[in-house]
Amino acid sequence: MARNSPAIATFVSLLVTLSLIKASQGAGGIAIYWGQNGNEGTLTSTCATGKYAYVNIAFLNKFGNGQTPEINLAGHCNPAAGGCRVVSDAIKSCQSRGIKVMLSLGGGVGSYSLASVADAKNVADYLWNNFLGGTSSSRPLGAAVLDGIDFDIEQGSTLHWDDLARFLSAYSSRGKKVYLTAAPQCPFPDRFLGAALNTGLFDYVWVQFYNNPPCQYSSGNTQNLISSFNRWASSLRNGKLFLGLPAAPAAAGSGYIPPNVLTSQVLPQIKTSPKYGGVMLWSKFFDDQNGYSSSIRASV
Repeated sequence: MARNSPAIATFVSLLVTLSLIKASQGAGGIAIYWGQNGNEGTLTSTCATGKYAYVNIAFLNKFGNGQTPEINLAGHCNPAAGGCRVVSDAIKSCQSRGIKVMLSLGGGVGSYSLASVADAKNVADYLWNNFLGGTSSSRPLGAAVLDGIDFDIEQGSTLHWDDLARFLSAYSSRGKKVYLTAAPQCPFPDRFLGAALNTGLFDYVWVQFYNNPPCQYSSGNTQNLISSFNRWASSLRNGKLFLGLPAAPAAAGSGYIPPNVLTSQVLPQIKTSPKYGGVMLWSKFFDDQNGYSSSIRASV
């Protein structure tokens, strides 16, 4: 039998590579927010469903401006008595499944702001020592080292979030990457996180395409949503863009997309973007009620 020439072998190798690339294009994951409803199950059970690639623990909703930081995980645990350290094993369990777990800063209710560059540095140091790879006697979620920090900034000052991103990113040099994620509102640019996102330091950006009619889905109209997604995609220097959606009609004031509309009319278009990363859902509680992730998972 004649031996294949180097040119043929190279051509075959190229075809295999291209087929693998094509297979991977458009493949995304689902990100979920957990922590704001005591009836949504444990973090361990959330990750054990196999539905989610990313989990944002919500929220650290008091920090900055000289305040003592506080985490609020609703009915899951009482941080004041150190009760949320039990979440540590759950975080490790999620990570053992390949799921990235972030601590989400901010939210719609809380007391948070950054008063200066120095304040941003202090908050970054606090996050590193209490949730990431540093050391502290307090560590509200125990010894587990989270994968990164999520910025869900919806109130307070618009300043210094870019500084916080830079300080946190700098900790990646200590051996374990600190992932940065963000959940801006869909009107572009986001008034709180625009400058931070312009740093190009964010790995995953799950834009909230809801509660903002000009850039979300409304009955029978997918164009505003798709146009907004494309505008966000063109603005990202690095990282992946996720379509942030309410997991049930009750999860947001507006912007809910029926699963069949999402899978047939929206995802086929936005998945053509090289920036596409997947879908973010608010929240685990509402996903449980509506089964949204199960309905869309095969198409994400």
